[in-house]
Amino acid sequence: MTDEQGLFAISVAADLVGTGIQNLRAYEKRGLVEPQRTTGGTRLYSEADIVRLRRITELLGAGLNLAGIELVLSLEAENATLRDRLDRRR
Repeated sequence: MTDEQGLFAISVAADLVGTGIQNLRAYEKRGLVEPQRTTGGTRLYSEADIVRLRRITELLGAGLNLAGIELVLSLEAENATLRDRLDRRR
């Protein structure tokens, strides 16, 4: 099992993050999170999705809107990629 494997239904994910189901749907619609789907269309959130959702909640609490969060998450991902490249060169 990996951190990327979908495990949690939307109601469980919402409880784990401490937010509402509609918020998770809004984050998905905005492209902030992409849960896996079963063949029947049920969303399944992974451990990595939960970590990302908690980060989104943290940023919302800091006063950012979804557009700002999108930028922060993008920059954080880019920063992690650059750090990995730098580490491999060392």
